[in-house]
Amino acid sequence: MKKISSICCIGAGYVGGPTMAVIAKQCPEIKVTVVDLNEARIAAWNDENTENIPVYEPGLSDVVAEARGRNLFFSTNVDQAIEEADMVFISVNTPTKTYGAGKGMGADLKWIELCARQIARVSKTDKIIVEKSTLPVRTAEAVKDILLNTGTGVNFQILSNPEFLAEGTAVEDLLAPDRVLIGGDQTEEGKEAIQALVDIYAHWIPRERILTTNLWSSELSKLVANAYLAQRISSINSISELCEKTEANVNEVARAIGTDSRIGPKFLKASVGFGGSCFQKDILNLVYISRSFGLQEVADYWEQVIIMNDHQKKRFALNIVKDLYNTVSGKKIAFLGWAFKKDTNDTRESAAIYVADELLNEEANIQVYDPKVKEPQILADLDYLATRKPEQNREFVNVFEDPYAACENAHAIAVLTEWDEFKEYDWQRIYDSMLKPAKVFDGRNILDAEKLRAIGFKVTSIGVK
Repeated sequence: MKKISSICCIGAGYVGGPTMAVIAKQCPEIKVTVVDLNEARIAAWNDENTENIPVYEPGLSDVVAEARGRNLFFSTNVDQAIEEADMVFISVNTPTKTYGAGKGMGADLKWIELCARQIARVSKTDKIIVEKSTLPVRTAEAVKDILLNTGTGVNFQILSNPEFLAEGTAVEDLLAPDRVLIGGDQTEEGKEAIQALVDIYAHWIPRERILTTNLWSSELSKLVANAYLAQRISSINSISELCEKTEANVNEVARAIGTDSRIGPKFLKASVGFGGSCFQKDILNLVYISRSFGLQEVADYWEQVIIMNDHQKKRFALNIVKDLYNTVSGKKIAFLGWAFKKDTNDTRESAAIYVADELLNEEANIQVYDPKVKEPQILADLDYLATRKPEQNREFVNVFEDPYAACENAHAIAVLTEWDEFKEYDWQRIYDSMLKPAKVFDGRNILDAEKLRAIGFKVTSIGVK
């Protein structure tokens, strides 16, 4: 079996960049080239100062610094990298469709298809193609169809190798994963291709943690893993609303059920809702494929996880309005956090976007501070919703570089991301600068509510009456 000496990854985003950096670090004998048509993004990956790379992940800049220029390269020359590679990872965006059949649910696979056509066009030697993007089940079939009908005589093997990275701990997850999943055809050639990828990961991952399956099981496992995690969040969030109507405290309930070894404590933190690029998209894919097979009850079951999450975000926003005497028109609401979770600059599907959108509908003025997300991204996220004209978003949203300035003269503060630094602020100073009564809506339950109340704040936490 041919040993892999050159890898190409199409897509230099949150998955492709970190994954390839770690493979390059752990496999110095393999040349790894990450390609993307976005010149600005590639330039940022090549920035002399590795602190300026476009993906913020703890520890990532050190990994890039070690391997870049040795056996890790970032380039816009897609054709050349594909042609030279023995193995090509596809790691491009697969957003939910915004048009046509499957709108709002099915994945838009046009980028995947373009990749497949490009690989087919430039390949002169046999290649192993690895799906790394989050994809609906049976995407490999479409890729295979395009590649096998090129008429060039080149042999392609298609593998599914879904990523299970949690943003904020991606480097850790790559260096010591719970498992690596590789799916491929169960033919002799398919098994050889699977083994070639197993051998790469086996450089640093114990063999028993590398699971191999058929192609469809691998693709479906990715969707199901995320659906299960998201389901836990929606489950505890549904209970948080019940707790707010009774004397129960959702944090105590979560602790009580989390100590049951069958349930476990993870993903039981009540909050304003989950975000990120995967959970919603993967559940929608699961719903879509279930409906396409006529499995109505299965589709409805999983769709409820999304409905609950949307409800939680809307409920949080409307609670702010209700608590501010049923009007926020012209009032300043300070947002602490915009990223969908701490330790990342990723804002995709962040709860903050939807809470802001709801409050902007009520004519609030929003003052945002996030340690890692800058103004252009925040405005782009709101513009993408197309709820109102871009100039209106710019009129009512101000982004600050300093958290204290963001909170000045605010009627209320909404905590939307669980950044650790928020706990360490001089809350007395913030209280003194705000309009009274000074209100805090802790959407992540990270602040010491009793301490804030002692200062004079009126604090509303999730799932606590």
